[in-house]
Amino acid sequence: MSPGEILVFGWAGLLLSGTVQTSSARAQPPISRDVALRAAIHPVSTLPEARAWLARVPVTRDFPPDFEAVLRGQASLYVIEMSTAPACIACADLWGKLLTLRARYGWQVRTIGAQEAMLRSGRLGLPWVGNPVAWVRPIADPNRIVPVAIGTDHGVNLARNTYLAAKMLTGVRVAVGVRAMAKFTGIVSPAR
Repeated sequence: MSPGEILVFGWAGLLLSGTVQTSSARAQPPISRDVALRAAIHPVSTLPEARAWLARVPVTRDFPPDFEAVLRGQASLYVIEMSTAPACIACADLWGKLLTLRARYGWQVRTIGAQEAMLRSGRLGLPWVGNPVAWVRPIADPNRIVPVAIGTDHGVNLARNTYLAAKMLTGVRVAVGVRAMAKFTGIVSPAR
């Protein structure tokens, strides 16, 4: 699910709960974009907080038959880049999982600065939510990017999203790939 879809679903959920809790939905002021965004973002300051949020995240269990072959076969074509910040628990968690993915499938993994991360988010129309955010891009083309994580996630979800990003960058319709992606968790570092 894309961050835009998360925002829409978060907003829809807030609107629905407001309608259920009051006798007149019209009497309620409209839910702001900021309120909806906060509903989809979960800042964590400690490892136990990160673990508690991750415990709520569904784990991908179904993988396409070509999953391993695509991840290993596409490793030389793509790089995973992530934003990070000092003392960011979610960043350290995501980085460790990306290093595991690198060791297993051979993908390059790099960090990028906050300015580049904000530019990428803006180019894709994503709300800037802080760190970490991870993207897959072709090594030879810094302008073609697919977000694979907003916040940290389970390793298997990251692997599945990486697989789908590679498929989208080689011709699978974006709508198909996005529908198949694991939902972004929004488990991020608190704003500083």
